[in-house]
Amino acid sequence: MIADMDASSTIGAAETGAIFKYGLIWFMILLIIPLYFVQETSGRIGVATEKGLGEVIRDNYSHKIAVITTLPMVLTDVVTYIIEYLGIAIGLSFFGVPIIFSLPIFYIIHLAIVIRRKYGVTESILVAVSAFLIVAFMATLVVRGIKPYDPVYLVPSPTFLFMLAVNVGAVIMPFMLFFQASATAEKVSHVRKSNIDADISSDTKTRKRSRFTQIAIKSMRMETLFGAVVSEMLMVIVEMAMSGINPDMDFASIPELSKGLSAIAGVYSPYIFGVGLIGAAFLALVVISLGSAWGFMEALGIKREKSSIVYILESLPAVIIALIIPAALLINTVLDLLVVFVFVLIGPGVLMGVIGRNRSIMGDYSTSRKGEIAYWASMIFVVVFGILALT
Repeated sequence: MIADMDASSTIGAAETGAIFKYGLIWFMILLIIPLYFVQETSGRIGVATEKGLGEVIRDNYSHKIAVITTLPMVLTDVVTYIIEYLGIAIGLSFFGVPIIFSLPIFYIIHLAIVIRRKYGVTESILVAVSAFLIVAFMATLVVRGIKPYDPVYLVPSPTFLFMLAVNVGAVIMPFMLFFQASATAEKVSHVRKSNIDADISSDTKTRKRSRFTQIAIKSMRMETLFGAVVSEMLMVIVEMAMSGINPDMDFASIPELSKGLSAIAGVYSPYIFGVGLIGAAFLALVVISLGSAWGFMEALGIKREKSSIVYILESLPAVIIALIIPAALLINTVLDLLVVFVFVLIGPGVLMGVIGRNRSIMGDYSTSRKGEIAYWASMIFVVVFGILALT
């Protein structure tokens, strides 16, 4: 949930509040539905197969198809790395730190973490930092109070349609599909081997495995629904808290955003906001490395332990791009890339939908008829808003 509320999502929600006040709360709540159905399919694939998306593709389709399907995974990685490094750059700009020196340092630290697999300690620190930013938004909302703004804004305009697509891209993030499938598969496999495979009787194992899978899917669905609801409520809180900003033009600038927490932090608002953005972006970087990069390695049949070169090759262009974009264009670039996310989602989204309904892969846990309707309706919903943003 915290990783899904990364720097780009925070910036997208903040810009939404600055431009439309409470006007898009209705849309953020509506996004709970497609977010749940897309993530549920990913998690169900992980539970039913105990494999990540890349491994499922490799084992059930030809090597050629597996290689072709890695392309959207790579595109997903690179675009996501870019947007998170831009988030770090924006956070650093609140401190007036030249990113030409600091961003490469964050790049090296990121590589050190994923190569040495120091996930536990890193996660605990970054989740705490990200949660601190969320608490700051909540406190700001409490201090400012609920305003009598209309929570439903429906006036079609280029900015309105663009921000709808921004919020879709900020919520349904491609890298989370790979992460949920791989992480769920690994967790389920570990628990099953520890608690079931110790039985001697094969009949007992079969019965226990069936019961275990049913419980695991039920648990995954509850967690996914909870995560979808909480993620969107966090977006709503940021939107409401940042409604006190009055952008000079269509979108708020970095200096304007930096004052968003001034109700509780005064002159220290930029520093709290900056640290929070950096922590949220860095947490997402780690999750990307664990998620979509895993899918790439799995599809090619390469062990995850040998994925260091993938991290380096995918994230290096992202750092370079973040360094060459002028500071005045950082926020606009983040918003534009969130819209790009909508289209990047099409490749893995279609692939995941096809796998989810394949009974030869999913067995009794393939997508039901109603589930298929809900899933493909969710994908169409996502793509339509991306197209509308371009009109």
